[in-house]
Amino acid sequence: MIVGNADLSQGEQSLTETADVVIRFNDCRSAGPLGGRTDIVAVCNTGRPGKTMLGEPGWRANPCVAAASEIWSIRNPEKFAALSAPLAISHPELDDFCYDYSPGFGAFCADAGKTHYVLPAATHDRLDAELAAYSPPPYVTPSTGLVVIAEFLASRARADDTILLAGFGHHGWEWHPWEAERRWIDARIREGRLTRYFDTSSLRIASGA
Repeated sequence: MIVGNADLSQGEQSLTETADVVIRFNDCRSAGPLGGRTDIVAVCNTGRPGKTMLGEPGWRANPCVAAASEIWSIRNPEKFAALSAPLAISHPELDDFCYDYSPGFGAFCADAGKTHYVLPAATHDRLDAELAAYSPPPYVTPSTGLVVIAEFLASRARADDTILLAGFGHHGWEWHPWEAERRWIDARIREGRLTRYFDTSSLRIASGA
C-alpha cells in the first residue's frame, strides 16, 4: 500500500495495518500522531524539505520513521545537480531547490540500522518522457509520490502483487504536473498495475445508510 499525505478515512487507516508493505512520505502526516504500519518512508531529500526533516528531532522520532526499515531518497543527486543551472534561470526563487541532503539521510539510516536507497535518475527521466504524452504545462519535477510509485512498479513489484493507493489528492505545490500525474496513474490502473483504494463506508455514513 502506497499512502500519500492527504487525509485518510478510517477504512483506509485500518487497511494499512493489514498490508504486506506500507510506503509513506516525508513526515507521514496522514498516519496521525500515533503513527501506523510503515515499512518505507520516501523523503524529498533536496532543498528545504530535506534540510527541515534532518534538522528536526521530531522527524527522527516520528513513529512511522522509527518503524520503517528503509528510507528512500527520491531525488537522485546527479540528476538534481544537473537541474541546478537551468532552474537558476527559469526559477531563480528556487535557489536552494537542488541542494542535496541524501548523505544526511544515509548517516541517519546507518545510525538507526535502516537501509538507505537513493532512487536512480532513470526513474525520473522515464517519468518525464511518459508525462509528456499528457501535455502538462511547464513544471519543475514530478511529485515525490509519483516518482515512488514509478520506482516501486519498476524495481520492487511482482506480477501477482496488488498495489493499493490511498491518500493521493493530486494537488499541492504549483510546480508539479498534477493533472498529468493523475492521468498517468489512471493509465496504470487501466493496465491493472495499480488500484486506487476507495472506502465505500464513508459514502454510507455520509448518506445515513
